[in-house]
Amino acid sequence: MWPAFRHFISGNENLFTEIIEPLGHRAKERNKEFEDAYSRIVNIFTFEFVQKFCVDGKIDWEKLVRFNSAIDMPKK
Repeated sequence: MWPAFRHFISGNENLFTEIIEPLGHRAKERNKEFEDAYSRIVNIFTFEFVQKFCVDGKIDWEKLVRFNSAIDMPKK
């Protein structure tokens, strides 16, 4: 079904091997780069959250709720 559909929309019987398959390989190459960047940002956000809203490894819920409920942006 899919090969017939790809041929129907493109007029090219080799569309998958010429275009789509190489795109998949390129995506895999970029995936590692994305995972590294994503992990870095998660680590930074986690570190900042722990510094601002945790005491002895526990979330200070009152402080977090006050922050999220504030009308004005808290001062840094």
